[in-house]
Amino acid sequence: MSDIDAIIVGAGAVGLAVGRALAVAGKSVIVLEKNESFGEETSSRNSEVIHAGMYYPTGSLKARHCVAGKWAMYQFCRERGISARDIGKLIVIPDAGAMEPLAKLYQRGLDNDIPDLEIVERAKIKTLEPAITAYAALNSPSSGIVDSHSYMLALLGVIEDHGGALARGAPFLGATPLAGGGFEVRVGGQEPMTLTTSQLVLSAGLWSTQAGRAIEGLDPIHVPETNFAKGNYFTYGGKAPFSRLIYPMPSTGGLGIHLTPDMNGQARFGPDVQRVDSLDYRVDESQKGAFVASIKAYWPQMNADLLKPDYTGIRPKIGNALTQFEDFRILDQSVHGLEGLVCLFGIDSPGLTSSYAIGDDVAARLSC
Repeated sequence: MSDIDAIIVGAGAVGLAVGRALAVAGKSVIVLEKNESFGEETSSRNSEVIHAGMYYPTGSLKARHCVAGKWAMYQFCRERGISARDIGKLIVIPDAGAMEPLAKLYQRGLDNDIPDLEIVERAKIKTLEPAITAYAALNSPSSGIVDSHSYMLALLGVIEDHGGALARGAPFLGATPLAGGGFEVRVGGQEPMTLTTSQLVLSAGLWSTQAGRAIEGLDPIHVPETNFAKGNYFTYGGKAPFSRLIYPMPSTGGLGIHLTPDMNGQARFGPDVQRVDSLDYRVDESQKGAFVASIKAYWPQMNADLLKPDYTGIRPKIGNALTQFEDFRILDQSVHGLEGLVCLFGIDSPGLTSSYAIGDDVAARLSC
């Protein structure tokens, strides 16, 4: 008999969403978090955007979970009074030469079950966002923004309401499969302990590689190397005349330097993409010139003097994700052969939007 039905390693948005799904399914749940609170890393250092789902190849985990997770997040937040607003998004292009890739993005969105998309031309853009200069844009009404901290707090609330718990300051040290099924899990911190669990889920974000390598019996071939991709954010000190998200066409390794109106109406720009080797959260102020050039391509009146460094985020990248598309990896027994184990790797954007759906997916895999 195990001490607990399910242990989740990592209390970011995805780990908490997995815990929620397992808790409401009737399982006893503990979420292990090495930091002193939930969501202190990738989940609290992002754009807080709810993505619609048109960027990702049709049929991929990212496409399916982003679209399903978007609607689930809106509903979950609405039921709990959490701020999640479908303010809409314009993906803008500067000239006719970019019409073909914009049309392909539009078609991919339709293929991914996003029927409310439309391509709008210059005159319509001016009625939606008068300050924007663009040849055309893809209008995505279901894109939005969310208060990610409140969302994660609500997920934790559901876990606790069903008898589960978050163990703070409790780093995952490793796990050993047990002969009769389940795992012995070693936990560090001020009060180190050993627990037994029937099911184990790795949702360790930036530290997924280290967590995977700490599981005895998990073939290293199933543990990809995790690289760090840093994104700088700058905030705008003056009033920005926008009500929607404004994005350029996606760029290599990311979605481009975009404008996000935050919950307080302040304009925030970013992120860019820089490969780094450590968790250095200092803003690289030397990137301001690149930000200004990118922003002025669609907002020529922007006052560069009002652009100030804000914060950074670091995302986990696996494989060739810095230069090309890499899907989420959700590895269960059918892949690695260890019953009761699910490993999540490469949960970068749109991880926040997809979190609720990923939680349901993991719960379904563990119920098989």
